[in-house]
Amino acid sequence: MTYRTNVVVEKDEHGYYAYCPDLPGCQSQGETFEEAMTNIKEAIELYLETLAEEERKAYLSKEIMTASVEVSVG
Repeated sequence: MTYRTNVVVEKDEHGYYAYCPDLPGCQSQGETFEEAMTNIKEAIELYLETLAEEERKAYLSKEIMTASVEVSVG
């Protein structure tokens, strides 16, 4: 079965950190963006394998949206 889920990737001085906000504690990292994406995909697959079908549906039924906002400071 194929699922679609959300992933957030952050870049810092150590490389890339990726996590899945739909699945608590599901995270990974990589030296490159591509490596981080490969690693988080594997982490998500392994995480989902540990869940019953009902749990998968509950976790993956969330709707998460991201947006940019402009703010003024000072």
